[in-house]
Amino acid sequence: MATLSIPPDPNPDSDSNLPIETPTPTPPLLEEATETEPEPDPESRPDQEPTSPTSPSPPGSPSAENPNPSSQQIQTAPPPLPNSTTASSQPPALLHLSFNQDYGCFAVGTSTGFMVYNCDPFRGIINRDFEGGGVKVVEMLFRCNLLALVGGGPTPAFPQNKVMIWDDHQTRCIGELSFRTEVRSVRLRRDRVIVVLDQKIFVYNFVDFKLVHQIETAPNPRGLCAVSQHQGQLILVCPGGQKGQVRIEHYGARRTKFIMAHDSRIACLVLSQDGRLVATASTKGTLVRIFSTFDGTLLQEVRRGADRAEIYSVAFSRNMQWLAVSSDKGTVHVFSLKINMGSTPNDKPRPAPEPSVPNVTPALSFIKGVLPKYFHSEWSVAQFRLREGSQYIVAFGDQKNTIVIVGMDGSFYRCQFDPATGGEMMQLECHNFLKQEA
Repeated sequence: MATLSIPPDPNPDSDSNLPIETPTPTPPLLEEATETEPEPDPESRPDQEPTSPTSPSPPGSPSAENPNPSSQQIQTAPPPLPNSTTASSQPPALLHLSFNQDYGCFAVGTSTGFMVYNCDPFRGIINRDFEGGGVKVVEMLFRCNLLALVGGGPTPAFPQNKVMIWDDHQTRCIGELSFRTEVRSVRLRRDRVIVVLDQKIFVYNFVDFKLVHQIETAPNPRGLCAVSQHQGQLILVCPGGQKGQVRIEHYGARRTKFIMAHDSRIACLVLSQDGRLVATASTKGTLVRIFSTFDGTLLQEVRRGADRAEIYSVAFSRNMQWLAVSSDKGTVHVFSLKINMGSTPNDKPRPAPEPSVPNVTPALSFIKGVLPKYFHSEWSVAQFRLREGSQYIVAFGDQKNTIVIVGMDGSFYRCQFDPATGGEMMQLECHNFLKQEA
């Protein structure tokens, strides 16, 4: 049986402006494969259980056409080959936006295919047109030629209950995973494929599509899930089984931690790149809380605003000194993180000690216990105003103190904030990627 080639670790010193390149075939990391739970009972949840996965096979081989005739896998006609030069007078409808793992690129799923863009400098890299077939999930793997796709829109390019592994060098699908319900989202690591359904998450080995773990969650229509990307440790964060609960899986330590993060349902969650911090927001959208994934300690709480909002995106800076948040209110906020990360990656994050303040107003200290909670919250130090109502995702740029913002209206912004004075950010560039040709 053929196997997928997994890319090596990205070189942090490499030119981030290079296009997607061919990975060097290397064995994948499987450090947790022997420590995971046994495969689930196929009869335990017939409404959620995946059907047999298809490993990559040579075109025309029996295994490529029907890998398991006795399985309940849905059979569909092969999707049309993409046309990267097709130009349409009418821009396609946007179905999906996401950054890759190092935030150097972003992927766009549309009603006719998918596109990939480089962030700095801004330019198109890939434009695949499926002749009217929509894609609602595009998950990149750093700058590798392998992507995970899920069909969507009025005329999906692929069944919405399948995850297709797309090789852009071959411009075809080389593997798939099938389920009996709709796929909400996909997360990729060099050694794992994580598939999120409405109430279950499945974790697979990337090399052979072997199921190594499954997780029950509360209803998760947003497909919330985050995974660490550092070599040698796998940390997965997702909604727990209760409203407002977050579940943290430490696969290397074979340990599970639950956090009651909010009173309302979880609306957004994100891991720092090293997996040591998790930021969460609820459907109320007023607060973002930062926890340690080691022990679930609440390290900091920041306030987006006093009125309800839908949080679309949360992002940590690479040095974990800043946090960016976007919402339907049309403002991107940047918060200063006051967390002591320790001197080594193995140190547990701790809340930074508050600076000592002279007792200049001791007579007013009693007011602290009666003031509304938002007077004690930490507010953003910098803001960038956008069109209210549109959906935006946000990330920190390669250049110091820069923010990258991508919108479902086709907008791309790069702006800079002043960490000393704060206030309104300065716009550095603005583009409409729907009018760009990749």
